[in-house]
Amino acid sequence: MTTLAQSIYLDSQFGVECDLPRAGSTMENPFVYDAVARELKDMAERGLIEIVDERRHHGADETLIDRLSFKRVG
Repeated sequence: MTTLAQSIYLDSQFGVECDLPRAGSTMENPFVYDAVARELKDMAERGLIEIVDERRHHGADETLIDRLSFKRVG
């Protein structure tokens, strides 16, 4: 079974900037979006993607990633 992050990675094209989608998907929930974004960041650490842009939202108790774009490199 593949995760949302793995599906997004597999659907992306090499070298093309891709925004992690939010609207109209299960990732409208900020906690789901953050979890998928963090999994993509793990993929970046393994050299599979390059993070192009990241924005975080600082809330009262925690900081969540609320925007992420990446390029597939591996």
